[in-house]
Amino acid sequence: MRGGRPWDAWLLGGAVGVAGLLTLHSAVPNGVGRLGSLLETFLPWLGVAVPLLACLAVLKRSVAGLLACLVPVAVWLWMFGGLWFSSPPESYDLTVVQHNVADDNADPARTARALRATRAGLVAVQELTPARRPVFEDVLGTSHPHRAVHGTVGLWSAWPLADVRPVDIRPEGFPESWRRALRTTVAAPGGEVAVYVVHLPSVRLGPTGFASAARDESAALLGARIADDPAGRLLVVGDLNGTVQDRGLGPLTSRLDAPASGFAFSWPAAVPVARIDQVLGRGVEVTEVSALDATGSDHRPVLGRVLLR
Repeated sequence: MRGGRPWDAWLLGGAVGVAGLLTLHSAVPNGVGRLGSLLETFLPWLGVAVPLLACLAVLKRSVAGLLACLVPVAVWLWMFGGLWFSSPPESYDLTVVQHNVADDNADPARTARALRATRAGLVAVQELTPARRPVFEDVLGTSHPHRAVHGTVGLWSAWPLADVRPVDIRPEGFPESWRRALRTTVAAPGGEVAVYVVHLPSVRLGPTGFASAARDESAALLGARIADDPAGRLLVVGDLNGTVQDRGLGPLTSRLDAPASGFAFSWPAAVPVARIDQVLGRGVEVTEVSALDATGSDHRPVLGRVLLR
């Protein structure tokens, strides 16, 4: 094969294919193996295909193929450029750190100290076992004297809490002992904020595809609860076991605003590839979310900055 022409069609098809998957990801069917949700979990990473296509175009001396790569670049920047390049406002009213602390954490005191060191006014945790709860109470108690715990989720606050209540988001067939959501009202300096701390069911990738049915059901239950909540200012903080692009979380995320800045990949802790730990708002603006250093959990903490409207 001489020159780049024999490769032009292949490279053009690859570039258009990447751009198409980015823009039309919602058209990928979810009926079989929830392939759509799987794609959306790692959607930003489709951009990795562009430099690979560009390198191949250079190697094959395909000018058309190289120019075609500009199409997925433009689409990626349109979809994710704001998260990468935008500068959030310097002012904010409160900070919240969200962390799945892992029920098998070998050093919970180290994790608790790392959360305290963020100086966030609110600290939300999941997988808080009865055995490890006293450790967090001891480490966070002085800086965050107000707390709410239900089952394996908890919130430590620098400001008073009121109207603490459990929230039932159990999928069908799950036992009553499965308690993973609470709601409380925080008397923040800028005004009251309703805060939900949640942990949606886990998902698994196996021979039958992306198993997320229980998580999706739980998200729909929580979304209905959010819709009925009269609070003018509201935060949902937790391990959602999914990204904001994942349509399976749509009944919940469609009612909330995602951060305007920051990828903040939080899982897995060793090499994070997706943000499944979320800080989402309604009637408030989550201006930025950032991932913090690993603490001994299989998740990384994420720190959200919130502007009260």
